[in-house]
Parts: sequence; structure tokens; C-alpha cells
Amino acid sequence: MSFIPGQPVTAVVQRIEICKLRQGDNLILGFSIGGGMDQDPGQNPFSEDKTDKGIYVTRVTKGGPAEDAGLMMGDKIMQVNGWDMTMVTHDQARKRLTKKNEDVVRLLVTRKSLEDAVRHSMIQNQAQHQI
Repeated sequence: MSFIPGQPVTAVVQRIEICKLRQGDNLILGFSIGGGMDQDPGQNPFSEDKTDKGIYVTRVTKGGPAEDAGLMMGDKIMQVNGWDMTMVTHDQARKRLTKKNEDVVRLLVTRKSLEDAVRHSMIQNQAQHQI
């Protein structure tokens, strides 16, 4: 998903709810993130134009809570429990995701396959109306 700074962003999003797994004092989500306003977007393998400083899922633990909830590697996290994640540092994102007093994390994510499916559907719909 590319965007022009200062312009509205349109994204196809999916809601994902992850129940944290409790292991002793730790709450496990089962995924890792990369990106953030303070990171080099050129190092982000999921950024198409290498300027996107968003927060991306870089790893999903097999059989973990995130995989069970449907989170996928490469998903871009747009919101966490209602908090905007489009303009945060890596550390701010990590802190939002790992709050100790939250057993459930509600995410809004976008992924390339979602956008492609909507784009394909729109093109098909336009073609049907032109017949």
C-alpha cells in the first residue's frame, strides 16, 4: 500500500482478535514486528516503494495465538485496540502490543492479498457494467 503524505489513506482492512497466551508472568502474542517511524524503510521487505514506515508483522509463530487468529507475515498493523499505528516508532508499537493489563489484542491489519482481491472485484464489476 503506497500513499502520498498529507493525503487521505484508503486501505482494505481485516479485524483480527488475538487472545494472549499466559506463560508465567508473560503474555505471549506469537508474532514479531518490524518497522516504525524511527526505522529505515529501505530495510522493510514488505514495503513496496521502500518509503513506508508502517508497522509490519515480520514473523508468526506456528501454532501460536497470532497464527490461530489469522495474522500473517507481511500484514501491516493499522490499529491496536483502537490506537492508530500508522505514525508510531517501533518501541511505541511494541509497548501498545504488550500491555500487561490486556489479555486480548484487537488489530486492524491490511495485507496485499486483501487489496488485490478488492481491486480484482472492482475491475470485474466495472467490466460487467460495460457489457
